[in-house]
Amino acid sequence: MSETWIEVCKLDDIVPDTGVCALIDDKQVALFRTRTGELFAIDNYDPFSKANVLSRGIVGSVGDKLVVASPIYKQHFCLATGECLEDENVKLNVYTVKAANDAVAVKAG
Repeated sequence: MSETWIEVCKLDDIVPDTGVCALIDDKQVALFRTRTGELFAIDNYDPFSKANVLSRGIVGSVGDKLVVASPIYKQHFCLATGECLEDENVKLNVYTVKAANDAVAVKAG
């Protein structure tokens, strides 16, 4: 069975250390690019503020974890795992993302 990838933007559309939002199968996904070129994709929905805002959060690190801080209440979500650092019971969905030919794509499903 072949994998299905959905192209969502150009790599240059994501400024390093920021995020953008993409609509994939009626779900908002937050895509992030680090200054070292790593790409991450997590839910855009912030379960604490109940708003689709995480793509506008601040990208940084807490200890050895790359995180995004929610722009509303500032909870930190690990970009690699989706875990909330302040509440271990909260975890976001994480999506497989890649860059190829200057395009960013998210794995469907």
